[in-house]
Amino acid sequence: MKKDFISRGRSVSDLKAHLVLTTKYRKSVFNLAMIKRLHEIFEELLDKWDCKIVEFNGEENHVHLLFQYHPEIQLSKLVNSLKSVSSRKLRQEFLPELERVYYKKKVVWNSSYFLASCGGVTISTLRKYIENQDTPIK
Repeated sequence: MKKDFISRGRSVSDLKAHLVLTTKYRKSVFNLAMIKRLHEIFEELLDKWDCKIVEFNGEENHVHLLFQYHPEIQLSKLVNSLKSVSSRKLRQEFLPELERVYYKKKVVWNSSYFLASCGGVTISTLRKYIENQDTPIK
């Protein structure tokens, strides 16, 4: 299995985060075309932030985005960018569908979000690996 580490200057990292965004009022808004377009939008934005999508999918009222990032990224700023740009582009491209659900405001995302760090191994596996290091006796 190939590891996709990010090498920058004097650091090497493999940081991934799981982001869940819900629609305003958890309304069922997204259709297949919107989900596909969100994937494209997020991919373009993450590329600009020098990050990359690991996995993406969604349902009518929320999306899941698993992405890789480097330690210099301020995740709150990245998430705000993902939400604001995707909301603007969806409003521009899918206005009639959004108007049916949101009437005048056309707000796409809930103001809150879920974000969790994640890795390739479980905490218990990593804990055992660290515990089993050859600690010097003297």
